[in-house]
Amino acid sequence: MSSSVSARGRDASQLQAGPRMGFGGHRGLGRPVEKPRDFKGTTKKLLRYLAPHRLSILAVLICAVLGTVFNIVSPRIMGRVTTKVFEGLMAKKAMHVKGAAIDFGFIRQTLITLTSLYVLAALFNFAQHYIMAGVTQRVVYNMRKDVSVKLSRLPLKFFDSRTHGEILSRVTNDVDVVSSTLQQSLTQIISSAVTLVGVLAMMLSISPALTLVTLITIPLSAIVTVNVARRSQRFFAGQQKTLGQLNGHVEEMYAGHKIVKAFSRERAAIERFKHINDELYTHAWKAQFVSGIMMPLISFVNNIGYIIIAVAGGIMVTKRAIAIGDVQAFISYSRQFTQPIVQTANIANIIQSTIAAAERVFEVLEEAEESPDPDDPVVLESPEGQVAFEHVRFGYREDAILMEDINIGAKPGQVVAIVGPTGAGKTTLVNLLMRFYEVLDGRITLDSVDIRDMTRSHLRSNLGMVLQDTWLFSGTIRDNIAYGREGTSMEEIVKAAQAARADHFIRTLPEGYDTIINEDSTNISQGQMQLITIARAILANPVVLILDEATSSVDTRTELHIQEAMRDLMKGRTSFIIAHRLSTIRNADLILVMNEGKIIEQGTHAELMARKGFYYELYTSQFTGANRVA
Repeated sequence: MSSSVSARGRDASQLQAGPRMGFGGHRGLGRPVEKPRDFKGTTKKLLRYLAPHRLSILAVLICAVLGTVFNIVSPRIMGRVTTKVFEGLMAKKAMHVKGAAIDFGFIRQTLITLTSLYVLAALFNFAQHYIMAGVTQRVVYNMRKDVSVKLSRLPLKFFDSRTHGEILSRVTNDVDVVSSTLQQSLTQIISSAVTLVGVLAMMLSISPALTLVTLITIPLSAIVTVNVARRSQRFFAGQQKTLGQLNGHVEEMYAGHKIVKAFSRERAAIERFKHINDELYTHAWKAQFVSGIMMPLISFVNNIGYIIIAVAGGIMVTKRAIAIGDVQAFISYSRQFTQPIVQTANIANIIQSTIAAAERVFEVLEEAEESPDPDDPVVLESPEGQVAFEHVRFGYREDAILMEDINIGAKPGQVVAIVGPTGAGKTTLVNLLMRFYEVLDGRITLDSVDIRDMTRSHLRSNLGMVLQDTWLFSGTIRDNIAYGREGTSMEEIVKAAQAARADHFIRTLPEGYDTIINEDSTNISQGQMQLITIARAILANPVVLILDEATSSVDTRTELHIQEAMRDLMKGRTSFIIAHRLSTIRNADLILVMNEGKIIEQGTHAELMARKGFYYELYTSQFTGANRVA
């Protein structure tokens, strides 16, 4: 349990950590930054997704540059208005003239120009975000599509070796991180760079001396930023860690709330939640407080610079070394100058996390796929259901062989039972037949055709599987039954349900066949779920049927209904039954006894009992144990 909890905690932490840290001001600074292992290689792969949209991205860059340039020029023009008004007032005072000495025509024309620049800047900013939104969504659409297609091509061992939360996080959260960065950070990088260069150029053109004062404040701001970020880093790391623990605890308690109540562990669960929640509060408060004081400190440093600029600028105005409007423009530029620096530092962290997220997505896209289907596949026109395992050798790893020289022959219509202790290889055997895994040596045939010479879809269209762990998706009962075959009529669905002994209970439900099965399938019983999966298998009409512990988790009465339905389902079909309850397979045509990946006995029930070997011990131990319990 501990491993699963930690995995869920990690996934929850990733989902909560998300990309939505903000891109302006100090937000995001001090947070733990995940760094990619191969920044350059992953960036190249990401650029390949952007390559088809190079013209749109070029348009975005042009719009970003023009919009930023218009915003940069505006304060200088506004300063001219201030200078004109100031000069007019000074001239009026010096000449003791009562009439207006201010050139309102110039001011009017300048304000019209200024308004036009602001409108153009807004239009270009709108255009860049509009175009970039389209580019981002198309890139993310293609990325999600590629991941979806890739997941359908990956072998079962990929999913066996990873938690569902980890795979889900890569498909959703990591792609969202890439989407958010492309949408906001790419244009902001351009805007920040142009703003930094443009503002510096404008300040130098106004006064190199005042520019030097502004540049002196930058190292002070950097020192404040670095020190605050260093201290807040560990608090943010603790916040994300405890947040993951809290999510994992809540998920586990919610999923197992019946067990918690059965063992009266509610108080312990609440106390555990309070402990983690208190720890999260402490980390979160410290993280937010320490990072929150960054902007006031930076503002304090900047305000000192503004005071120096205002005083120095005022002195220079009195000496006629600079126009008063230029001092006003310079103060505006000095306020703009530090913003792109902070933004760029923030974006650098975000890009690191984004490339790390993209790297995880590309890891999925580069996973080894299932072996491709043959170029000229064999199609069984009239399959009969003859199955054979010929000298099959298999292991999940080359250095740990599970099966060696397995030979099985099942004639059309035969019922083959597979029994043995836990871990003997029973489920692995049917997984090989379904081609969920590939054999290392030997071959498996269906009607004397190697299953590797068929497409997987054609092979599996001839195989039906009813598992111990029933799977129903959130939807109507009708849709769940029809999942076994496309283009099914309602009449066929009802007939399949009747054959599965499911029609009666379905009609007693409030909405009948249109009853919505919820996400966890908790609004119907385990036995009813099993009957629905059997109806699905009946509708699919496979030539070979696989039943993997299909009745192990239901009550005796429901088991009788399910066995009755399965007997009808197995008529005329080759059937493989995996069973722990040996009393249910006494009438099988062939019983295979497995142990440690080997078939150690085979024959009918009577033959195996007469031998008094391993099967005999298994069979008698069940009844002896049952009698001992009774």
